[in-house]
Parts: sequence; C-alpha cells; structure tokens
Amino acid sequence: MTPSDSRREAIRWAIVTVVGVIAGYAAVLLANARHFFTDDTESQYTALWVGLGRSLRDGNFPVMVPEQWMSGNNTMDDAGLFNPPQLLIDLIAPSIDNVAVYATVVKLIFAIIAATGVYRICLVYGSRPQWAAVAGVAFPLSGFFLFFDQASWMTALTGTAWLVHAWASAVRYTRGQSGPIPVFVFLYLTISTQYIFPAVEAALMLLAVAVGELVYQRRWQPVLRLTLASTCAGLAGLLTFLPSMLSAKVTWRGTAQIINDQFLTVPWSESLNASLPSSLPAFTSWWGYVQPMPVTYIAWFLIPALAFVDWGRARAAWRELTAVALFSIMMLMWTAGPGSVGPLRWPVRVLPMLAIGLLVLVCVLVGRFGTLRDPKSRWIAAGVLIGLLWVRTFSADPRDWYWHVLAAVAVAGLVYAVVWLARHRGVAAACALTIVAMFPIAYVQVEAAQPTPMSWNLPAKRSEAMAKFPDFTGTTIQLGDRGLLQPQDKSIDAAYGSLVFGNYARALEQTYVNGYTPTGHFYFGELTCMRWDSSVCPDAYRRMFAPEPTTGKPLVDLMKLDRVVLQRALFPDAVNQPAPEGWKWVDYPGHTRYIAVLERENGPVSTVDGRVSDTKNVDAVSLSETDTTSRVRVTSVDGGRVVFARLGWPGYRATLNGKPVEFTTIAKSFVAVNIPAGTQNAELVLTWRPPGWKIGIATLAAGLLGIGLLQWLHIRSRRRDQDTPDPESTPREPERELAEAVS
Repeated sequence: MTPSDSRREAIRWAIVTVVGVIAGYAAVLLANARHFFTDDTESQYTALWVGLGRSLRDGNFPVMVPEQWMSGNNTMDDAGLFNPPQLLIDLIAPSIDNVAVYATVVKLIFAIIAATGVYRICLVYGSRPQWAAVAGVAFPLSGFFLFFDQASWMTALTGTAWLVHAWASAVRYTRGQSGPIPVFVFLYLTISTQYIFPAVEAALMLLAVAVGELVYQRRWQPVLRLTLASTCAGLAGLLTFLPSMLSAKVTWRGTAQIINDQFLTVPWSESLNASLPSSLPAFTSWWGYVQPMPVTYIAWFLIPALAFVDWGRARAAWRELTAVALFSIMMLMWTAGPGSVGPLRWPVRVLPMLAIGLLVLVCVLVGRFGTLRDPKSRWIAAGVLIGLLWVRTFSADPRDWYWHVLAAVAVAGLVYAVVWLARHRGVAAACALTIVAMFPIAYVQVEAAQPTPMSWNLPAKRSEAMAKFPDFTGTTIQLGDRGLLQPQDKSIDAAYGSLVFGNYARALEQTYVNGYTPTGHFYFGELTCMRWDSSVCPDAYRRMFAPEPTTGKPLVDLMKLDRVVLQRALFPDAVNQPAPEGWKWVDYPGHTRYIAVLERENGPVSTVDGRVSDTKNVDAVSLSETDTTSRVRVTSVDGGRVVFARLGWPGYRATLNGKPVEFTTIAKSFVAVNIPAGTQNAELVLTWRPPGWKIGIATLAAGLLGIGLLQWLHIRSRRRDQDTPDPESTPREPERELAEAVS
C-alpha cells in the first residue's frame, strides 16, 4: 500500500470514528434524552457557563464574584478560566435557552475529540485503521466514561479528550514524526481544564510513554525532548492550579492526608467483567454495594478478542507496547485505592484511563497480530473467557443471573458473527459489525438504568424557569436542604419555581449567595453550616441572625444581604414567629407553598456604601467597587477597623494611601482592615488577586519561551536530517505509513 493510499484509508476510518460516536450518542439519547444533562452538569456546569459568559460579555474576567461567597472564587473550582475552548463555551452559553441541548452538543464535540484521540494512539502504535476506529468508537460508550464523565462530570470529559491527543502527539514527537508544539498544546489544554485528575493522569501517561519509548528506541535523546516539552506545558499550566494550591489551607480539601477508605474504590477483580454488557459491579458507592449502572464495562469485544491474537508474534513486539501496558497497570492499581490522596479522592474516577489503556492494547494487538488459524483452540479460549466474564459478573450481582446469561450468549453470538465476517468478508466488515453492535448495547444499558439515580431534574429551558421564578432584586441567601425535596417537587411548577440549589441561581440570572462548590471555604461553611450544594442545617436560621461576637452584628449584616429565603420544609414554623428586628415577612403569591421570604424593612443594603459592612471608630465612605477591588475614604482619630462583605480567601492586599496596611479576618471569614490612629481622609484600597498569579504568569511566559526554543531546534534538526537522514530515527514498519497518514 502506497503512502497516499494509507493516508486515504486513515482519513476514511477517522470519519467512520466520528460517525460512530454520533450514532452512539443517538442511541443513548433514544434511551434517555437527558442523559448528558444530569447531576453535576445540570447543577454545576451549565449554570456556571451562563454566569461566566455573562461576566465575559460585560468585559469582566470573572476570577472572583464576591456576592456568591463560597462558590464565587472561580480560581478554586472547575471554571477552566485559562482554557480557551472553555471560554468559548462560556461566551456562547448565555445565548442558548435550552441548556440541556447545549450541554449535549458540547459533550458530543468533546466525545468526538476523545474518540479521535484514541484512534490516533492506536495508529501510532501500529494498529490497522479499522481496529483503531473500533477503539475510538468504543471509548465514549465505555461504562464509567458514559455514565459519569459524559453524563455528569464535564471537566473529566474535557480533560480526557485533550489527554488522549497529548498521548498520541507525545509518541509521535519522540519518534520524530511531529514537533513539540502539539504535545505542548494538548497538555496545556488538559491541565487548564482546572480539574486535578486529568493533570495527574497526564503526568502518569507521560511517565509511561517515556519508559516505553526508552525501552523501544533504546535512546535517551527522544525521551529528553519529550520531558522538556512536557515541562514547558506544566510551567504554562501552573497558573491554573497555583491559586487553589495556595488557598488549600482554608478549604474543605486542605488536608494532604492519604486515607484508605473503601468508598468508590474498585477491586481489581471487577475488571474481569469488562466485556459483559449486563455487568453491575460490586463496590461501595452512594447506592450501596451493587451498582445500578455498568460502570466497569468497557467494550463487548475486549476480552473475547484476546483469543484471536497470535501471541507468538505479539511477544516479539512487546517493546513497542511497553507504554500502553505500563499505563494500564498503573491505572488498574489506582482504581483499587487508596481512597483519598490529598485532593485526589474516589479512585473509581480513573476507570476511563484503564479503558483507554486496554482498548488501545487489545485493538493494536488484534489489528497487528490477529489470526484465525487453529480455530478450534481459539473458540475454546473465547468460550472460556466469556465464561469467566459471566462468573465474575454473576458473583457481583447474582440477583440478575438470567440477564447475565442472556448477555453472555449475545456476546458469544457477536464474536461468532465478527469472526465469520473476518474470514469471508474481510477485516473492514468485521470491524463495522463490531462498531454497529455497540449502539444497541449502549441503548439497552442506558434504558436499564432508568430512572437514573443521578438526576436533579432541573429545568432545561432557562426562559421557562426565569418566567416562573420570583423577581428577586439585590442579594439573596436561601436557607434550605435539597435532601427534603421529594420526586414530585422537582419541577418548575413545584420547588424549582421557588428554590435554588447548586448553581441554579446563575442559570436564572439571580444574585444568590447559594452556589455549587466542590472545594468550599471551610470556616464560612462552618459558620453558616452550608454544604457543597448550598444546602444548610436547621440551625442556619438562628446563626444568620445571631450577633457575631467581635462586631456584635449578625451575619446577614456582615454579608450585606437584602433577602433571606427560608425553605418551608426545613423551617415549617418560622413564618409564625415575629420577623427579626429590621426585617419583615413578605408574601410572594404562588410561591408560599415552598418558601417564606424575609426582606429588610428599610430597603436593600447591598447597594449602599459599597462592600463596607461594619466599622469601628472609623468614618468610611465608599469610593468605588469592582469584584476584586474596594476603594474607601477613611478617617480615624484613635484607630479602628473596617469590615468588608468579602470572604477571606487568600490573595487580598490592603494599602492606605498607597502603603501596605495590616488586615485580618473576622470569624475567620470576613475581611477586615485595621486603620491606624491619626488617619485623615486616606484612601483605603482592598484588592484581591489569585494567589501566586505573578509566579503563574512568569511560568507561563517561561513555558512559551521554552516551547518556542524546542520548536526552533526541531525545525533545525528536520532541515539537517533532510540532508543527512538518520536511519535510527525512522519509524519501524508498519508504523511508518500509518504515521504519515495522520501527520
């Protein structure tokens, strides 16, 4: 086959991969139209996109939104502020009314990116394009990636999508088939998703590739080049994680402990059911011990295909696949624990990495060393493997044994059909059936998991939700508990027409303290007993109106709140009691079933005196306010203190007439500045910047300069090699033509 023929074949099967992903999404949506708009996607991400997009359109880079308090520090959570594709998603979001449709389209795009990345990895390791396409289509339909990363955890999806391309580009770079810039770009995009798991997984992937290429090429120079390019990407991406690293001490995730609990850790034996579509693995999660979704499933063909590999020939190529095997082993070990390593918790999250490693390994082996010789022995081996799948799946979930029998029979039938096609119609036909069989399996798996235990059932159309919701002006806090909602409450005609949980308020374009935060400010959370989804405890009402000991003011005043919304299910008798001093009960017709509303008697305070919420022995006049800066004219004869309605995240600086001045926090939550005696009409400037931002910008610049230098050296080397080709740097057959096909 000529290089041009190889290129056309690679492009043809890349198109098949894309079409296969689209068909897989269609099958899933037929089973559940909201599959890609559930759990964290509906409660966190889509509303976050809307809020960030509105800020960007207003000309503000939303590193901090003070009124959102615990969820307002966007450098701490999964905002992806320094990720260009994510910023584009944010900019578009406010223009889309149906956020469920928008989330599905965005996820489809990233699923295609992920699938083509897996396809590229298979090609660089020498697989036939047909089997590379099988791996590419199979990955988005693998259990955990389909039911969690794509359905719920958006940043896991985006990080993985960029990571697989970084892997393929890293191998190509070490083998002299491309330059360092693709490695840098894909690694930077992986890191800047602002989710720690893809960043750590990328580091382990690079370690595996480095070891693998050192074993394969037996030269250290390519590995050194890859290390330098990866370091440049890490330097550029440091800006993403420095703020959270330097703020960890005040967050829920501040501990660096290693904890070996069993929650969401997956025993290695569960991977033995990776090819039985009916598998419901056994490990501890939110839903007990036997899971309601096939999260350890990878692909129906994965395990049986091992029976049709010529292992004698495959052993001769073990050096080439060292990286894939090493990466798979590392991920398999990680899935079993420990349960938490600092911010890395829930090892089940790395199941998609295991799926990638095994899909690439098996599809490369079958693509390069597949055989139909000695059919009797191979059918016996395939039968034994399918039997083992059934035994392991039955052991985890004996109640549904008949479904497991049916699944095993179906897998055996598919294996027979694929082998028959491979023998009589060729590899392309066999791979086509392998792909097509994935779609009904995905449909059945998603349909069987309904109703999904993950859904919040938040409204998909923002216009309808905004029309139903009260028109609350100013700054509002809601005191409620999401756990009290019953299934019949979860609609805009019921609770969601009056109550907000997670980031729902951002989708409604309302200014609420309440939001979604996976990190959280520890001290503010303790002060208000507010949790990650903005739910609170029954004592929250008392706490909000109790005097804070240092200032004597209640939290509602220190936070400069205009309104307190009480969930009637949590505070059933509150409305029968007198309103706190300075407050009044306000009736909102049509919403009294779910909420009782307190508002200030003398009108809003959030727009008065900027964010100054308390003074002691200081005359203070607000001059100007932005999300990150407060300017105040202060006078104090004997010295005093100014308290701001700002949460005490690390990163604040205070100056008085341009000179640094001491500041502290009240109740370890509210920023307060001490004003020295004798101050007369001085300008107090309180400014917040993401901690470490200067270092981050410097490392970003260093990373860009470094990758520029590596690219220059690469171009020089290419020009020199054109004059004096080095046979050792030439890829070995059959990789050469495939590498050219995707260059």
